Amino acid sequence: MASVIPFKDHALARLRARLGAVEEANQDLIAFARGHSGAVSAIHEAVLAAIEADSVDDLLHVVTQEWPLILGIDAVALALIVGDKAFRADGNGIHEVEPQLLLRSIERVEGVSMRKVEHGHPLFGPACDLIRSEALIRIECDPPLPVGLIALGQRSELDLDARHGSELLMFLGRSLAAIIRRWLVNPDN
Repeated sequence: MASVIPFKDHALARLRARLGAVEEANQDLIAFARGHSGAVSAIHEAVLAAIEADSVDDLLHVVTQEWPLILGIDAVALALIVGDKAFRADGNGIHEVEPQLLLRSIERVEGVSMRKVEHGHPLFGPACDLIRSEALIRIECDPPLPVGLIALGQRSELDLDARHGSELLMFLGRSLAAIIRRWLVNPDN
């Protein structure tokens, strides 16, 4: 004797499960879009603040003091090799560094490097012990202009979206390189 199999209940349960998964994915996508939009806005605001700097000293202040607030991070350091000297600027001021050590750090970064760390990059100075997530952004200018790194640090471990985040950070680095070129090639403008 044949029996009738009730597919309706099973199909309805599968449909509800799939609908729940789609709703969850949709919420994740909305959260990502809002976060990405906020990151784009913060990067643009940081670049505009740097463009408005009136001098190299003002630019260093903007990068090391204002960018952490604008970008919602804990620490920013900028390190440059200028001629045969190297320095880093952070929240505690400007400090000389060994050019060869900085050059080795620059060579290890191709564009942007984002990672979770136990201990931040030495460019953060005394704050390096507190850093758990960092992004290193290469600053490239043609010789004889400086080359260097921007170090962005966060005390908390963050899940880093390498593809989208690196594009934004690359824009930040290229913008800062253009501003540095402007100040060093045409300091009166």
